[in-house]
This record gives sequence, structure tokens and C-alpha cells, in this order.
Amino acid sequence: MNQETLDRQAPMSAPERWPTEIRLSGDKRTLHVAFEDGGRFALPAEYLRVSSPSAEVQGHSPAERKVIGGKRDVAILNVEPVGNYAVKLTFDDMHDTGLFGWGYLYDLGRESRNRWATYLSELEERGLSRDPAGKSAKASGGGNCGSGCGCH
Repeated sequence: MNQETLDRQAPMSAPERWPTEIRLSGDKRTLHVAFEDGGRFALPAEYLRVSSPSAEVQGHSPAERKVIGGKRDVAILNVEPVGNYAVKLTFDDMHDTGLFGWGYLYDLGRESRNRWATYLSELEERGLSRDPAGKSAKASGGGNCGSGCGCH
């Protein structure tokens, strides 16, 4: 067999990504991740929270994925290693069920511009805001019930 035949038969797998540094910023709003291939990413807490790989956010199929609003001010309370393959992030809204594997963190960094634009579009389509409920209503001059209805 020639190399072309072998290449077609071999399953393609993504190269393993290994972090060389994982550091939480002092304000707990950015996770800095560096990889051995030179990839370096500053991942905002809000972006990580709304992209959590947890079933709570992703569902059990693409059709079940949820668009989470109101997380503009979220912070990361804890970064806990899980084996040698992931970190568990605990956010200040107490979400802590997603395990962020190295490949997923790398993809979040590499694809952040497109993923963020998609997220913002999905929020708009659903009438959701990045701001916590009470904050968006007050900022828009609406009521204080948190729904933005202007009832108060």
C-alpha cells in the first residue's frame, strides 16, 4: 500500500493539546491558557460560563443546547484540575458541572471570535441580554422586577 492509501484508511484524530499554563486573573474574570504549540488565549469568564460543556448548557444533543443570558458579570471562583485532561471551573453563580478538557479550551480560544458572534446573535434572536435581569431593566429605564417590562 502507498502512503495515500494509508492516509485514507487511518482515522483522523485531532492532535492532543497540552496546556503549559493555566492562570486566573486577579479579578477572576479571565482565564489565561497557554499551550505547548504556542497557542495563548485569554478566555473571559462570561464566555466560558455560557460555553460550559455541561449537560445543563449543552443538553444531551445539539437540539437541547441552551442559550444562557445574564452572565456579563460572572466570575470564576475556582479552577480545579481533573486528572491530566481537564479543569473544573466553579463560577460565582455556583455553576460547576462542566469539565473543560484541553482540546475544548483550545477550541474555545481558537474559535472565540466566531463563537462569540454566534452567541450574541442567539441572545438577540431570543430577546435575551448579557446583563443580569435586574441590571438590564434598570439600565433601560424600565421597572425593577428584573424582566424589563417597565411595570414599576
